Amino acid sequence: MLERQVFSQPEFKDYAAQHLVLLEVDFPRMKELSREQRAANAQLAERYGIEGFPTIVLLDSTGKEIGELGYMPGGPKPFIAAVEELRIQD
Repeated sequence: MLERQVFSQPEFKDYAAQHLVLLEVDFPRMKELSREQRAANAQLAERYGIEGFPTIVLLDSTGKEIGELGYMPGGPKPFIAAVEELRIQD
């Protein structure tokens, strides 16, 4: 739903192109992963305290975590507003 309602929307794509560097990390449930990939995923989940999906982790330009978001209804507008609030607080 996050992909369909937010990430794929032109308003978010335009915002992201100007303000964000995006990286998608997949934690598939139904796909067999190599031992190395499982270990890398576990390390990322532990580092950022990921407990549920989807989790969006926002980092500043130095790699410091500035906040986390999850799915929120309403399309790109409320999502962008939440990202902006975290960016401004940093």
